[in-house]
Amino acid sequence: MQKLDLPVDMKEATVLQRRRDAELQRQSRVFDARVRTIGVDKDALDHQVRDTKTLEQTENQRQEAFDAQMVQNDKITCLLDNRQKEEIQNLNKAVNEFRLCFQKKEDRREFDLYDPQVLNKELPARVSDDDPRCTVSGVQKLMGEDLTERNRRDAQQEQLREWSLQQQRERQNALKDKRLADGLYDKHRIELDKKAMELQRMEEKARRDICTFTKEFNKVQVEESLERRKLEKQQEEEDNSVEISNLVEGDLLSENPAPSNKCIWPTSHSC
Repeated sequence: MQKLDLPVDMKEATVLQRRRDAELQRQSRVFDARVRTIGVDKDALDHQVRDTKTLEQTENQRQEAFDAQMVQNDKITCLLDNRQKEEIQNLNKAVNEFRLCFQKKEDRREFDLYDPQVLNKELPARVSDDDPRCTVSGVQKLMGEDLTERNRRDAQQEQLREWSLQQQRERQNALKDKRLADGLYDKHRIELDKKAMELQRMEEKARRDICTFTKEFNKVQVEESLERRKLEKQQEEEDNSVEISNLVEGDLLSENPAPSNKCIWPTSHSC
């Protein structure tokens, strides 16, 4: 009895043709001697190798970024250190010049106590008969006489005035030196604080850049892992579906007499 010529459902024919193609591909993989000898999924291994190379390349780029940032930080630190040393040298030089110009040892009030030329500057033991250093036994001046009282008092008053003025000048100079030293110290401290703040801002910026880079890298890794899992799950579901369809619609379960009649593809006519 011959089969009737029935209209072919294009959708069903397309599905059936796709299943046949999948079965042929599966059979080619099963009967491939190379794949059977290897015994593993070479595509999966190649995909893993590509993922490993990508991860290594990303890690190398990240390490290079870290190294570049460290080199930049070292250069900045060296520059700031050299600048600080130069400023300290300039400050010490200014202090030494100030001491040499305005703090000479000859200007001190007690310099006559340790002056190395004090013996050369002293007067002789006797200058004249009116020398006040002459003792009574020398009969240079009799007891009770004070011939130089006016000059002596004038000299004492002048000496007191000079001492008072000298003390005032020394006090003013000391205050001026103290204000100058305090101003230099405050200026130097402000510069150091500015440098410390600049270094802190640079360090915080570097940390933010590193955190951003790490976050983006982790995000990319997570997305790649999720996409890979999704593809693997989808592939597994498709393989399972194809295998089930092949088993259900195969020649054995459907009791198709076509293989016994040596018909490979179904047609609209009987074999």
